[in-house]
Amino acid sequence: MQGQRMKPAKTSHTTKEIMLPSFSDQRPPHGTGIHLVPYTPVVPQRVEQLGDTQALIETSAMNANTSPIIPNRQQSIREAVLLIFCDPLPAQCSRLQNLSDREWRKLLTWLDISGLALYLLDRVTELDMCALLPPRVLARLQRNLSENTKRTHGMIAESVGIQQDFQRANLSYATLKGFSLYPYSVPKPEMRHQFDMDFLVAEKSISEARQILERRGYRLSAISGRSWEFKKNEIPGIPLKDLYKNLSSWSLELHVETNTPGHASLLDRIEKRDFYGIDMPVLSPVDLFLGQGLHAYKHICSEFSRTAHLVEFRRHVLIRQDDDAFWEELRSTARDNPRAYIGLGVVTLLITHIMGDFAPKGLTSWTVERLPESARLWVEMYGRRVVLGSFPGSKLYLLLQRDLESAGVPAKRSLRQSLLPSRLPPAVIQASTNEPLSVQIRRYRIQLNHIFSRLRFHIMEGLRFPWESYRWRQHMNRITQ
Repeated sequence: MQGQRMKPAKTSHTTKEIMLPSFSDQRPPHGTGIHLVPYTPVVPQRVEQLGDTQALIETSAMNANTSPIIPNRQQSIREAVLLIFCDPLPAQCSRLQNLSDREWRKLLTWLDISGLALYLLDRVTELDMCALLPPRVLARLQRNLSENTKRTHGMIAESVGIQQDFQRANLSYATLKGFSLYPYSVPKPEMRHQFDMDFLVAEKSISEARQILERRGYRLSAISGRSWEFKKNEIPGIPLKDLYKNLSSWSLELHVETNTPGHASLLDRIEKRDFYGIDMPVLSPVDLFLGQGLHAYKHICSEFSRTAHLVEFRRHVLIRQDDDAFWEELRSTARDNPRAYIGLGVVTLLITHIMGDFAPKGLTSWTVERLPESARLWVEMYGRRVVLGSFPGSKLYLLLQRDLESAGVPAKRSLRQSLLPSRLPPAVIQASTNEPLSVQIRRYRIQLNHIFSRLRFHIMEGLRFPWESYRWRQHMNRITQ
């Protein structure tokens, strides 16, 4: 069975060259203790605009020459990367051997954009299998890790400083995503490449939180619903080669928790966690897990999703695999919320479809097993293309979104608005006061490239969607007949 409890990652990243036998002979590499087994993917029975993170990825990957539809060879290579996180190690990981220089270049670009680059390095180091990577690839990933370690330490120091100010002002807040995912979903903070910091703030505290951030050099760049986005030392267009560097350019979001009569407050259930010298408030274990799962589902139901979200969610499930009390509490909290149990079910089934069984019955019995047939079919037909796809992604999620509306999961935007946006995309980089002409020209160039890139994407995907919609309906009709 694929879903075994993960071993803690080693703390050292020293490398040891080994002679790696062919995976196809299904014998473990000498001294690794890792068993290579044939892998059979699990096939289920019958089954806005860009956010801030997406915009940053787009500016970095604009010249990566990627396409939402990828050749089978490229898809199988990316699948091998995901399978290397399984234990025992599937024989299909042999696909990573003997790749050409061109294939490694393409794979490294995908690893960077998908958020898996440093996780892959950590995994092969843990398995004592660094020889799987060509020396130049290993050196590149080790350099990225060194850069991201400095970047993460800088972000930690910034987060600690902000939280100390919040605590001195007695604000009601909690850390979301990011650092709160350590250690359950992320073995070490420096392994995760995160773009911003997120905090949940009580409605009564939002004004003072804004003042604190502005005193620290942040400026409010956008308000979308209950999310307030702030920037500090914004840099026009970060190239992909600088993705891991500590540029001291920070992005931060405040998510406002409104007072809703009859609804329990997440901030009333927070826990304190020791975090680099401060007591960092985080969501309760169940709220944290549910939020992580729904965040992953939200990105699946978008044009492009970072595959790292799925690896992190899978790790969290494995860590809690035998915690029956946790799964029962989660079930009592979320089972009557269609968005919650469908979202968790889709994410769990999608990971299972590609990486094999991993989730306990305490999770699947009320999520995966309650999924509508349309959700199961979508995972079967499009799951791999979505998870292993290239930036900027596709609009295949609209097929799932449209059919789930009848199950009580409404879409944020209509199908027509998603296929044919009526407005230009928002600014990738906001103008700053007294900016030099060279910065202004660069900002305009990035924005124009962004507009034309989005226009091309909407045209291409708009032409593909009718055909995929026809195929989808044909399969759905076979199920219902």
